[in-house]
Amino acid sequence: MSSATLLHLPTSDEIDVAKRSSRTLAKYASVDRVQMSIRGSNGEGEQFVLPGHVMQILLDVLSEISNGNAISLIPHNQEVSTQEAANILNVSRPFLIKLLEGGNIPFHKIGTHRRVKLQDILTYKQQIDEKRNQALDELSELSQSEGMGY
Repeated sequence: MSSATLLHLPTSDEIDVAKRSSRTLAKYASVDRVQMSIRGSNGEGEQFVLPGHVMQILLDVLSEISNGNAISLIPHNQEVSTQEAANILNVSRPFLIKLLEGGNIPFHKIGTHRRVKLQDILTYKQQIDEKRNQALDELSELSQSEGMGY
């Protein structure tokens, strides 16, 4: 798979097709495999089997497209640039550099360029999300114990 990312915003026709397709395929979201038939606009067709987890990925893709979102697919072991990592974390690149240099996220350099494993970015994101949710739970408990919010 190429590491180059092509950004394509879906057209209104593609959004409609994605909505219809996801409604049809959603019936098969919890199966362990699904047999499919495909026919291209050139008339050629085939049948094949998809594992259940691939069907779920396809449904996720269709869901995003049906919401008008552009998507990209990145292999889990892929290394990303600091800008790509910052985009994934929804932070600025300078802030990400501070996280890297502070030892919060592992990285290595290729020449003068920092590279970060996508897996490390996703692990950091999960840890931060868990801490955020824990803090929100604590604030919610505190406000309830103080009788706030009534």
